[in-house]
Amino acid sequence: MHMKTGVEQAVYAILLLNMLPDKAVLPGEVISQQLGASATYFQKLLRKLVSADLITSVPGVKGGFKLKKRPEDIRIYDIYVAIEGQQTLYSSSGILNDMLELQEEDQCCLLTELMKEAESAWKSVLKRETVASYSNEIHKERFKTKTESLQVWINEKMVL
Repeated sequence: MHMKTGVEQAVYAILLLNMLPDKAVLPGEVISQQLGASATYFQKLLRKLVSADLITSVPGVKGGFKLKKRPEDIRIYDIYVAIEGQQTLYSSSGILNDMLELQEEDQCCLLTELMKEAESAWKSVLKRETVASYSNEIHKERFKTKTESLQVWINEKMVL
């Protein structure tokens, strides 16, 4: 399994939006610049987050994006699904069936149950972490100076 960078960018974009004061928004192009993302690609990510009801788009000259849900209510899994979709990570290609020359009624894949269990465990891990827990993590002492600088940057770039 290989997760695209879009999930990572989306998580950190939402962490940036979580640092906004009430009623403020952050323009999409400003967020994409901060994250080093292509503006065109990043707009697609933002649309997916809006469609998933995780963030809100405010149109107009003073427009931008802000959180739609409380950070405690946004799980990392929600962000993953918004960007990557609900598809399963494993799908049998029928190699065992071909190898054993199984008839259609006997077809199986030995890996299917194992992969379902692994995917379930992986989803559980992503579901236990929220934007709030990650926000708390970046505000701990080891990131304090950098987080303070980031807050200054946000205050300069936000739109009220």
